Amino acid sequence: MENTKIIEFRNIVKSFDGQIVLKGVNLDIYENEFVTLLGPSGCGKTTLLRILGGFLEADEGSVVFDGVDINHLPPYQRELNTVFQKYALFPHLSVYENIAFGLKIKKMSKDIIDQKVMKMLKLIGLEGYENKNTAVLSGGQQQRVAIARALVNEPKVLLLDEPLAALDLKLRKEMQYELKRIQQEVGITFIFVTHDQEEALTMSDKIVVMKNGEIQQVGTPEEIYNEPANEFVANFIGESNILPGVMLDDYKVRFDDIDFDCVDFGFKKNEAVDVVIRPEDIDIVPVPDGKMTGEVLSVLFKGVHYEIIVETVPGTSVTVNMNVIRNQDVVSADGKEKISATNFYVDIEDVPNLDDKEIIARSNAMAWDTETDDYVSIAKIEYDIKAELGAYSVIFTTAKGTSIERVITVVNQPFVKNEKANEAVMAFNFTKTVDEIQESQALDTDIKTWASAQGWKLSDESQSIDIAVDYDFDPDDVKEGVYKIVFSTTGREFKIHTTDYSEVGQEVGLTFFPEDIHVMSRVVF
Repeated sequence: MENTKIIEFRNIVKSFDGQIVLKGVNLDIYENEFVTLLGPSGCGKTTLLRILGGFLEADEGSVVFDGVDINHLPPYQRELNTVFQKYALFPHLSVYENIAFGLKIKKMSKDIIDQKVMKMLKLIGLEGYENKNTAVLSGGQQQRVAIARALVNEPKVLLLDEPLAALDLKLRKEMQYELKRIQQEVGITFIFVTHDQEEALTMSDKIVVMKNGEIQQVGTPEEIYNEPANEFVANFIGESNILPGVMLDDYKVRFDDIDFDCVDFGFKKNEAVDVVIRPEDIDIVPVPDGKMTGEVLSVLFKGVHYEIIVETVPGTSVTVNMNVIRNQDVVSADGKEKISATNFYVDIEDVPNLDDKEIIARSNAMAWDTETDDYVSIAKIEYDIKAELGAYSVIFTTAKGTSIERVITVVNQPFVKNEKANEAVMAFNFTKTVDEIQESQALDTDIKTWASAQGWKLSDESQSIDIAVDYDFDPDDVKEGVYKIVFSTTGREFKIHTTDYSEVGQEVGLTFFPEDIHVMSRVVF
């Protein structure tokens, strides 16, 4: 393939109704390439194609075609043709007349038109169909006619905007190979738009993965699949096991508290990374032979292979009680102020770190003007808490003397250890009012704060772990009573594609090779 550049997108920006659809796209396309613009709906791929076709004008940037800026050329003056999802064939014309339409507009002689149309019919495998009405053709046949009508004008580039979307699955797969064959035979550049990963992997010489108006990665199907640039690409192209890791050094990565050899290099020492292992690259082996071990959670037969979920690191959870009470606000003697607070628990080890701000936060203490609802500052907090188990009084008072007394209970709170996951989780029972729950703007976050929920690595207590919160009440209709709140970490599950069957509940080993580990820079979206 000649390395001759035919299309250059330079800093293409496009907005619709104030929303930016393309954010400074830069892309080079070469002669005779089959290029696929791939991404979810709304990523900007069709907009980019329509700008190239001349159906839309970019707000900023330029499109260079064969060395010439074509920004202001109308579609009919550009050396390219488009095949749309709806083929737009002329229903009153025959197959021959549809294909010949553009040639007749150019006033070519009848014998030249006849030669070109018959050549196209042979190319698309519809010899003998020239006199048929397009309305009686199947979807796949109509698509071929639309492609022939575009190719007969001998464009340098053919644009295809999701032309397979309307076909059934079997026909769509057949047409994937047919399109690639046609492209190779005519020897011109095809630019294909789709959101279907299989189509892109099957047909393309080069895939351009897009998200939110930006290019995430450009590469061959093999490069995109085997070396995704980030988590979005890895998730969008095929199925992936993606897990956080640390690049210890060149060719050495750590994840799930295990060091592994890999083939990646060029990262910073101890850089946080994401690790991808494809399901088909993991083998299930006897426990002694595994690089890691786990329990089979589920087995699903997919026709040509089993999809097996293996939990290698169990999640850690702790359950506490949330005691919901009716509001017990204290009103000042003149009725102009209210003050509220709730009881709370504190671990004996945390007592030395308690200060006024921490106590106000944990008890959610607040005061306000009853007429304006404006907050009133809490001027004084009185308490005498010792690092000893027991219940201790705390009094909150405003400048005008409105006060409320609550209880801080010091406990020796046990925490849940998970040696295999190298982590621990702890949380406290707590009391809240109906109003506090209903008025919360970020309930999950507030519940974690109220329960002082926290997770950490056993090997390094300074390293915190994200925890999720789960509950089964409706915050808008919460009643007085006691509710179970579960705080948990995410365990590690691996998806594996294999032809070997395993039993649910079976302990197994997992193994893979260094070249099966793909390390990516961690990107926050």
